[in-house]
Amino acid sequence: MQLEALDGRGPLYRQLYRSLRRAILMGRIRPGARLPATRIVASDTGVARNRVVLAYAQLVDEGYAVGRVGSGTYVASELPTNERVADARVSRRTAPSPIAPRLSRAGRHLAARGASWTATKPGLRYDFTCGRPSWRDFPHAVWARLVRRHARLDDAAALDYAHSAGLHELRAAIADHLTRWRGLVCDADQVIVTNGSQQALGVVATLLLEPGDAVALEEPHYAGARQAFEAARAALVPIRVDAAGLDVARLAASRRRPRLVYVTPAHQFPTGAVLPLARRLALLDWARQAGAYVVEDDYDSEYRYAGAPLETLHGLDGAGRVFYVGSFSKILAPALRLGYLVVPRALVRAVTMAKTAADLGSASFGQRVLADFIVGGHLEVHLRRTRRRHASRRATLLAAIAEHLGDRVRVAGAAAGLHVMLVPRRSASATVERLVRRAAAREVGIYSTTGLHLRPPERAALLVGHGALPEADIRAGIVRLAEAFDDG
Repeated sequence: MQLEALDGRGPLYRQLYRSLRRAILMGRIRPGARLPATRIVASDTGVARNRVVLAYAQLVDEGYAVGRVGSGTYVASELPTNERVADARVSRRTAPSPIAPRLSRAGRHLAARGASWTATKPGLRYDFTCGRPSWRDFPHAVWARLVRRHARLDDAAALDYAHSAGLHELRAAIADHLTRWRGLVCDADQVIVTNGSQQALGVVATLLLEPGDAVALEEPHYAGARQAFEAARAALVPIRVDAAGLDVARLAASRRRPRLVYVTPAHQFPTGAVLPLARRLALLDWARQAGAYVVEDDYDSEYRYAGAPLETLHGLDGAGRVFYVGSFSKILAPALRLGYLVVPRALVRAVTMAKTAADLGSASFGQRVLADFIVGGHLEVHLRRTRRRHASRRATLLAAIAEHLGDRVRVAGAAAGLHVMLVPRRSASATVERLVRRAAAREVGIYSTTGLHLRPPERAALLVGHGALPEADIRAGIVRLAEAFDDG
């Protein structure tokens, strides 16, 4: 019997097993034929006899061979059915083309999309990406100490499933933090820990939306929210944003009756507009009368550089119509994948069950570390420190824009958050897209708002983040951006 050379992958008995299986499948050893004695195979291959015995046992266990006491080992008369489909004699070049997968409408839509528009662009030295904090600001020493504390895993519960809504100690810590920092009146039971804000949006969509239900979105808007509602097969209704945020009058006048409206009132993404109190109250009144819900994404409200933030929609809501979404991606690190929902009391059980169906609960190790981080007062220290640093980066960015771009752009949304929006004086979408490409040629990453509209905009703008870059790189990057403007 002539065997193929062993492939060198894994234990010797597995290599020999694969060689024998190929010989059987390719017909070099026919069904019913007796396999050579193990001592002969060992001699021919140079493999220890006990390894040959293990290989034969594997063939028997998987149905390729049968053992007969006192007689030897024989190739099975009928080989396993699934292996006949994968006959080794069919080469990849002659195999038929795979059948195209059948996806749902939502699946086809998502598969057709490219990478996230906010994805960091590789190879760009000055990447003004939005919404990412600087890795230099991460509290490495404190976090590492807390990780070591929990890595001992000296509690059986540390290795068990966590509650699907999240660890109670973290939920209580988040509720306390929101009460002190944002004035929310909520308790731990209303807080649902999620895998980032994106899962929070998906859970709300699963709970509330039927295919075809209308969802109102700010126009322009956060693309991740659009994707979450598109995946739920919702009908998206764009509502124009002006200098004061979502135009509630247009929402109320819409011919569609949205089941849900998604807003970023503290720092509208991407324009940076702040929804004034009158519009907040009008939005809540509309939701109550329409029997609709509001998703309030408070994604970067911790970073406000002038004056106190307005009260949240959740804090103003007296009818249980607001889902409040928050995340630790902007204030700590995206890699933690920890966010949360503050849920109307009447919907706590339903949201908890939707979260259970999604993943049985978020990973508990990071939750334990984060709970200690908040309870120990480290989050407040971190926020005060990073607020000063981001304010300094913002000031550096605005000064560089004023010096090198001057009146060629108008700056919007600079009062809060980790990005500003630049509106070029000649801001046709095609012009902005060319500017993005010219900047990339100079190792500068800037981002067009074109992809943040449901309908192609007549005018587009640029998003410039300042959270992740050192101040020297911010200055140098804006100088190169000005050169890209000069080329136009």
